[in-house]
Amino acid sequence: MKENQVLRTLEDRLRDIEDRLEIYSLIAGHPLSADTGAGYYTRQVYVEDSVFDRGPLPGAQGREVIAGFIQKPEHHQAIAGGLAHFTGLPYVEIRGEEAFVTSYLQILTPDITGEERELPNHGFSKGYRIHRVLANRWTLLRTEDGWKIKIRKLIPIEGSTDATDLIKQGLEAFAEKAV
Repeated sequence: MKENQVLRTLEDRLRDIEDRLEIYSLIAGHPLSADTGAGYYTRQVYVEDSVFDRGPLPGAQGREVIAGFIQKPEHHQAIAGGLAHFTGLPYVEIRGEEAFVTSYLQILTPDITGEERELPNHGFSKGYRIHRVLANRWTLLRTEDGWKIKIRKLIPIEGSTDATDLIKQGLEAFAEKAV
């Protein structure tokens, strides 16, 4: 193997690592922006003609409209009530200039009617309740300014095959190799 072939392989590997770190950071920023009403974050990470498909709930098209979701008074009321978006580590697939991210999202809220209990060394709390668990599928594009969100599809996990099918998309590359 020639030296420049090894160097190219190392460049490809480094680019993959840098891409993944950028994508992980982009996706990790979503809960923080949603829980603080940071519309400026949404405007920076979505492409102009992006799509937010919320399954059975009203969705949005366009970066400004999507950013407007977290600017609504109802959303700020949820934030004031203790809204917390909690995500797991996303599964990332990079295919050239596109990337696909599959992840889970839990929406948590304080349990204001719960019984107060103590956790040693952590104080008292009425606890939290899981309001909803959702499946996320993000389509990202590589742009001059880094990775940006083109499409986000979000479906509640409530026993429907829609959510399961969305999650399965994250494993398609493995299924193709298994054949």
